Amino acid sequence: MNVSAPFIRRPVGTLLLTIGLMLAGVAAFFNLPVAPLPAVDFPTIMVQANLPGASPSTMAASVAAPLERHLGTIAGVSEMTSRSGVGSTQITLQFDLSRNIDGAARDVQAAINASRADLPATLKSNPSYRKANPAEAPVLILALTSATRSPSEIYDAVSNVVQQKLLQVQGVGNVELGGAALPSVRIEVNPLALSRAGIALEDVRTALQSESANRPRGVLDTGNGSFQVYSNQAGRHAADYRDTVIAWRNGAAVRLSDIATVTDGPEDIRTIGLFNGKRAVPILISRQPGANIVETVDALKAQLPALQAALPPDIHLSIGSDRTRTIRASLHEVEVTLLIATLLVVLVVGLFLQSWRATLIPAAAVIASLLGTLGVMYLAGFSLDNLSLMALTVATGFVVDDAIVVVENISRHVEHGMSPLSAALKGAREVGFTVLSISVSLVAVFVPLIFMGGLVGRLFREFALTMSVAVAISLVVSLTTTPMLAARLLDGRESD
Repeated sequence: MNVSAPFIRRPVGTLLLTIGLMLAGVAAFFNLPVAPLPAVDFPTIMVQANLPGASPSTMAASVAAPLERHLGTIAGVSEMTSRSGVGSTQITLQFDLSRNIDGAARDVQAAINASRADLPATLKSNPSYRKANPAEAPVLILALTSATRSPSEIYDAVSNVVQQKLLQVQGVGNVELGGAALPSVRIEVNPLALSRAGIALEDVRTALQSESANRPRGVLDTGNGSFQVYSNQAGRHAADYRDTVIAWRNGAAVRLSDIATVTDGPEDIRTIGLFNGKRAVPILISRQPGANIVETVDALKAQLPALQAALPPDIHLSIGSDRTRTIRASLHEVEVTLLIATLLVVLVVGLFLQSWRATLIPAAAVIASLLGTLGVMYLAGFSLDNLSLMALTVATGFVVDDAIVVVENISRHVEHGMSPLSAALKGAREVGFTVLSISVSLVAVFVPLIFMGGLVGRLFREFALTMSVAVAISLVVSLTTTPMLAARLLDGRESD
């Protein structure tokens, strides 16, 4: 193979191309997204249906079952699970990894529409769905605590402030508040009092619905026109409902306070959030797909002082969990390992070649190959994670092989009296096919990982592709840059 001849004869162009490759790798290193593992999107859709007051068995039989029958006909569903509770049903659909999530969402919406005829008439609104990735854990968890306010009061005070400000941060995909609910009026009906008054629960519901409805109470007709009569806005506290007349018995009004206990409380009392043993409102922040976790968390932390200033003074904002701490530590260890591996490879090569000039050539080839791989990783949409950095660490020992073979053969010709340029041309031509065979053999080892299916295949595909790209770039560098450097750096007077 004589492919390297033009590159050896034009050292300036080859050198510029190599420097450009290395600069592209340096730029890519600072722009690659950071993650603990390669980004694997699980095509998962969660369907939610609500029917207030229904028991779990009723939800499972009348809501979950019809939905499951229609959702089960969608192509590509690998797993379907449902969970029914008081007044709610949640169905999780796991699709094949090859299934497009947008197409699956359209099929889910069509199945929900088709199941409407089989659902209860009391189900006022259609079931809703949302795309989800169960493998994407929150990148940052904040906690809101207060010594003077209850969690529901904290939730009410911050729900219109926190979510909007945090969602504006670059890289943030979703913000969820938990551990509490909005304030509401809770009514606990006494069955014995209800029975003594001869009132049905439906009468209570109708009276409360009429009391809280935002509609005219009546119409005044003056002959020339009519006027609609509205009452004040629906009450927001328990005191506004206690005197509501439910029915009339024996000429006397039966008020809500006569048959029930009316109190102020949260919408959902079956939720709790704790931070350092204290009641708190946790804020779960997830990133957008492909966003840099470290940059996103840093941007969120930069917004915390302004966010704290926008909150009431008696509400304290704290960081409950920072996912980037372990990510930074693990990536730092892998990066240090990569640096140590590169230095060890160069040191071993120097010990065996016994020449600083000959050692400098494989060292440059290793650095150029690794930096070039970073550039390809950026173009391919990869991330800096434990697997990709491990691939670069392992590739350090592979990419130096081709350069050593070329340099050793060129050095042999120089020692026999040939000029460095002639030795570089002849030496690269002699071992060109050998270097190609070595690289193709190494790439062939990782081909099965590239085409492996399932979750494991998705995780290790980035590892295998990174290794293959590093070997391929080292092949090109060894047949171009390495002979060019050998023709200029090797000296016939310098022997082993």
